[in-house]
Amino acid sequence: MVAVWVVLAVVVLQRLLELRLAQANLRWALSQGGKEYGREHYPLFFVLHIGWMLGWLLEGLARNQLSPIWGLWLAVFLLAQGLRYWAIRSLGRYWNTRIIVVPGAPRIRTGPYRYFPHPNYLAVALELLSLPLVFNAWITALVASLLNALLLLFIRIPAEEKALAKMVASSEPNT
Repeated sequence: MVAVWVVLAVVVLQRLLELRLAQANLRWALSQGGKEYGREHYPLFFVLHIGWMLGWLLEGLARNQLSPIWGLWLAVFLLAQGLRYWAIRSLGRYWNTRIIVVPGAPRIRTGPYRYFPHPNYLAVALELLSLPLVFNAWITALVASLLNALLLLFIRIPAEEKALAKMVASSEPNT
């Protein structure tokens, strides 16, 4: 199945370009006095995403058949891409794959952030679910989605909220 290899190449290229952007943003944020939080859990996401890609590749090749509703799953994946890039654009130089807090930086409340607090995480959750389902890789979709939810809800989002609370507390004037 050629489609699975083409999609894998596109997703790997996309992720590599995003990591390059994240590194540039990281250098900028650190030059502005930014501080990283949650560094210890960062490798878990790396392992999750590499496992997710290998999972749907291998499971998709083994099943060798697109889902009967692959078009729906592809549409969900593409909509998730739109949401993710809207979030990235809204954060601008503050977007990163890490939790970086820049002193004095405003909390972003534009773009999708005006509607809910973590649109990038929603987009990634939709990606992890939908793309494997295009290739009928339902085991990968289920396992990756469950692991992602656990990491986000119990580790990443609490760490990010704690870091953002410190940012707000440090920017408030003493009374």
